[in-house]
Amino acid sequence: MGSFKSFKSKRYRGKVDSLLNQQLDEVKWGEFKLGDLFEKIKIKSLKYKTSELPSEAKDNFTLPALTAGIQNQGLNNFVPKEKATILKNVISISANGANTGSTFYQSKDFTILQDAYAINWIYSDRKLSHNQYRYLTTCISKTIFQHYEWTNKAGWQKIKNDFISLPTKNNQPDFDFMESFIFQIENERIHKLQNYLEITGLQNYNLTEKEKEVLKAFENDEVEWKTFNLEKLFGKATRGKRLKSSDRIIGNIPFVTAGENNEGISAFIGNDINIFSENTTTIDMFGSAKYRNYKYGGDDHISVISTQYLPKLASVFVTSAIHKSSHTGDFHYGNNFYPKDADNLSISLPIKNNQPNFEMMETLISAIQKQIIKDVVLYVDDKLSDEV
Repeated sequence: MGSFKSFKSKRYRGKVDSLLNQQLDEVKWGEFKLGDLFEKIKIKSLKYKTSELPSEAKDNFTLPALTAGIQNQGLNNFVPKEKATILKNVISISANGANTGSTFYQSKDFTILQDAYAINWIYSDRKLSHNQYRYLTTCISKTIFQHYEWTNKAGWQKIKNDFISLPTKNNQPDFDFMESFIFQIENERIHKLQNYLEITGLQNYNLTEKEKEVLKAFENDEVEWKTFNLEKLFGKATRGKRLKSSDRIIGNIPFVTAGENNEGISAFIGNDINIFSENTTTIDMFGSAKYRNYKYGGDDHISVISTQYLPKLASVFVTSAIHKSSHTGDFHYGNNFYPKDADNLSISLPIKNNQPNFEMMETLISAIQKQIIKDVVLYVDDKLSDEV
């Protein structure tokens, strides 16, 4: 099953339980060439433009389409199923842009639109399970993601010659280990999630009467709105300070820069810097707004809005309103978003007595949070019931 090079077992240094540590101590590893395990899937070319496609399924646009994105596993548009090559249970790889080499296991129906491709397990005599695909996806991602870039894109003709490290048994990939390893990690995470839901009280997803009323008011367009200037609401925006990567000291302070990966957190530092309050909103150089419920530092591409005096969920609503006004495509590398732009920004908010109705905002976000968390709670319950 392809060529590989053996090497000594490596001690696992991650934070998993003692059983996984013991298993990993006993593992024998090998290096396998990607092109000996996978092949690129041929697809029909689609002539759609992403700007013309919906970002949500509607009408006959129901098939998720893959591009070179990292959000939502690259599936950010929908196309008709007609004439599309429908794929499932394969691995997708971004071939372009800043996210070139980002790798995902796609377990549900999708197709490929542009700047990406999919690879399939080459051996028809072995059907891989979801867990085995997840394990292999992680191994591929570790090998290629952030090892390629704009000028050296992660196309199949290049990466098929890369090697990935896999556990082995009898000099072949140990699929039983992959299955067991992913199962145990998932099981550990499920129990941690269950504990988190219990501690935070998020297991209660039943809507209160007040939450039902507010949801109904928004759904029926019965809410009164007004436009407000951001500076008049929260004062002047403040700005972070440039801190070169070479000057950063490793520590525990989240350091926020421009970007979407990891919510813009580029490092954890110990430098003596200006610390911004939790429960505030940042807007990066591209106009992307994010809510921060923790103390943090930021570079000079970050504008900070002082929403810390609002109830937490009202701040979340305000952040969404800011993002809607600031993230319009007008700001980019040639035209950065600065604090002065934040001070001039107008946002639309629900009102009561001609003033922002922060209580309504808080109630709405609480209701939406419960609707979303309901699926998480049911997922956890279903997984735990399988153990019985």
